[in-house]
Amino acid sequence: MRRRIRRLSSQILLAQVAILTASMVIGFLLFAQTARTNLDADYQARAAAIAQTFAAVPAVQSCLTSPSAGCDATMQSLASETANRTGAAYVVVIDLDRVRHTHPNPALIGKRVSEPVVARDGKVHYRIDTGSTGLNANARVPMFGAGGGVIGEVSVGIRESSVSSELLNELPTYALWFALVLAIGALASFGLASLLKRRTFGLELDEIARLLQEREATLHGIREGVIAVDPAGRITVVNDEAQRLLRLPEGARGRLLEDVLVAGPIRDILTGTSEVKDAIGVTDEHVLVINRMPVTLGSRAHGAVFTLQDRTELTGLTRELDGERSFTESIRAQQHEFSNRMHALSGLLELGRADEALQYLTEIRGTTADLDNTLRTHIGAPMLIGLLLGKAAEANERGIELVVSPDTDLGEAPDRVQALTTIVGNLIDNAFDALTAAPAPRRVVVGIVETEHALTVRVSDNGPGVPSTEIPRIFENGYTTKRGSLVRHSGLGLSLVHSTVTALGGTVTVSCDRGATFEVVLPRVSAPAEETRA
Repeated sequence: MRRRIRRLSSQILLAQVAILTASMVIGFLLFAQTARTNLDADYQARAAAIAQTFAAVPAVQSCLTSPSAGCDATMQSLASETANRTGAAYVVVIDLDRVRHTHPNPALIGKRVSEPVVARDGKVHYRIDTGSTGLNANARVPMFGAGGGVIGEVSVGIRESSVSSELLNELPTYALWFALVLAIGALASFGLASLLKRRTFGLELDEIARLLQEREATLHGIREGVIAVDPAGRITVVNDEAQRLLRLPEGARGRLLEDVLVAGPIRDILTGTSEVKDAIGVTDEHVLVINRMPVTLGSRAHGAVFTLQDRTELTGLTRELDGERSFTESIRAQQHEFSNRMHALSGLLELGRADEALQYLTEIRGTTADLDNTLRTHIGAPMLIGLLLGKAAEANERGIELVVSPDTDLGEAPDRVQALTTIVGNLIDNAFDALTAAPAPRRVVVGIVETEHALTVRVSDNGPGVPSTEIPRIFENGYTTKRGSLVRHSGLGLSLVHSTVTALGGTVTVSCDRGATFEVVLPRVSAPAEETRA
């Protein structure tokens, strides 16, 4: 079984040597053919020179003009001597009647030639002659008489074997040069093969093909977004998931990353130069975990690779959990307050002060009844009532007054009640945190208004407010002005509110006038009439 040559450098070297060898052989053959043609032309010119010299001999001209009994013998002798001296195969003199007067074969002297006298026109004619003496380089020149007219023709031939012999003497030298060029080309091919081997990190062709197939399958099969950029920040690799998560335009590959991303925190992370691990980026539709890894090969920067993980569903669960946590904390505060009241009642009864205990119960019932009555009058959704009752207990525990705005109006089954609970809970928690270090009196006003077309949530506090320079950043993930023990949501509360509202097609705004006011507007999913029929 024939052994397969699989090494990339060997394949390249053999291919280059084969191409060079074929090119050299073809070139050498063409060169030999050209050299043969040139030698034929040289020998034909040499034959013409011999013929012209012989035609100018006075004795030959005299014999041909005025023939006598010994003229043919004289011309034959001169022709033989000239042929021997110059190496010509023959020197033939022909008159205008096509009669030979000289010839290497004496039997043909005095015989007519079958061909016409072509030199009658006074010009020199060249050809390769295949006559009785074999293959010759032939030249036929006119012989002029005393009056200047053509009186005959001199035909001289030089054997082609002489031409071939001279060609064979020259070819070895040229073959040596061709072989030297071939050797130089082979060395250059070996160097090129070695260079390509290094440039491909020692991988063979089948390994490169397999890596490409695996890369394509991996890139488009994983559920993480992958982007690779070169040192100039130009996108070299991008998979379908990255295009979906970042809404990259078609044809993003080959363009600068900063040109295809909208301005914002995500673009700042992706176009930076430092390593990034598990950074959170929030878009209008997705919550992303971003990692950035610079690539360095051979102490040279080769760009960077980004991975994008979609945490939108997990964040949604986190929002719901955060709402439940907030609700649980509120219930805990309410239970704590209830326990304190029970302890106070128990102490009064143990001391025998029944009248004071009754008076204390009346005060508690009045306060609780007022808040409960206010909530049930303005809000029909049980989940929101429970949340606000819990928040009221928590506010009382923290020395904050929680007030329900008189214009609050919410039905029993509002749209997106779970998202609404998350939004209201986070905004109230944010207001409580803002008032933690504020002087008394501390007050939070909550208003929820449901109309035919929209649902509006407004939460105000009389705390220090938000600096105007920080308003554009307060909804960024991780942003917070709280420090130490005041940090409860690590800057996630307002970011979650913003992403939730944006995902539902709503808007959230903030204004600062004697505190901070956050207003959320959510479009209604269905008209009230349709809800009634349902």
